[in-house]
Amino acid sequence: MRKTVRRRAVGGFIALLALLLPTAVPAGASTSSGDHVIVLRGAGSAEGIAAGEGTTFYAGELLTGDIFRGDIRDGKAKRFIDAPEGRMAVGMKADTRNDLLFVAGGTSGKAYVYDTDTRKPVKEYDLAPGFINDVTLTRDGAWFTNSAAPELYFLPVSGRGELGKAADVETLEVGGEAGRPLQPGQFGFNGIAAAGDGDVLIVAHTQNQALYTVDPGTGKSKRIKGPDLKFIDGILVKDRTVWAVQNMANQVSRLKLSSDLTSFRVKDVITSKHFNVPTTVARFGDTLAAVNAKFGQQPPPTRYEVVLVPAWD
Repeated sequence: MRKTVRRRAVGGFIALLALLLPTAVPAGASTSSGDHVIVLRGAGSAEGIAAGEGTTFYAGELLTGDIFRGDIRDGKAKRFIDAPEGRMAVGMKADTRNDLLFVAGGTSGKAYVYDTDTRKPVKEYDLAPGFINDVTLTRDGAWFTNSAAPELYFLPVSGRGELGKAADVETLEVGGEAGRPLQPGQFGFNGIAAAGDGDVLIVAHTQNQALYTVDPGTGKSKRIKGPDLKFIDGILVKDRTVWAVQNMANQVSRLKLSSDLTSFRVKDVITSKHFNVPTTVARFGDTLAAVNAKFGQQPPPTRYEVVLVPAWD
């Protein structure tokens, strides 16, 4: 049985959001070729992206919670879901079998689920105060991270897409190095992915510049040994390959995990002249789609986009 803890208040939302609003944005090198850009027309912010069916992708408008839908083949995207007022859209994942989209709700402390067939909200869940940052899907449900607390939240989902009730949501307290207190104004857990059919979770920790494995049954964490991953944000895992987005570094590092998931080495560093604080990626075969968040820019950006680059798998 998973260990649960009492939800606790987490203050200092402004301090947490300071990471999203840095004062300087370093320029990224351009080492990839043939990449191009898909504009999220009308978006006033951006952060999350998820692969849908075929070459379809979903991207979130961070500050309104609206969802865009696009296609990497035709290079177009448009507003798809008008979220109810007061929502945010951070990390997201699509369950294409059941036409569901799971969205992390940022400072709302909530998780949202949408029907991608009807475009309607299905359910929302109160997880915890803080910053609900990202989500991954396993064979039995959805796991969400909180950047303000060393906790993960599990929402059970059946194979037929039947969602658990609010009372079914479990809170997993993470122990070990990944569970230590955060420094003021820092983000802890960020991106999350599943390995071994969900038997192991891999979580990015921004403050520690590291990846950790987390046992979904006990909450025990272990650092995956390797070079520091500065500005680590969203992650994508397939077999023993990890694509780690390093937002303010304007790059995606492709990592190779050891067979026992205890260490990694950097295989490639993917950059693009079009990267402008990328935060999350979705994969379509040999192509990665990365969304630009453009945090901290003055004057405020008037355009947000998805950048397509080689996955180098």
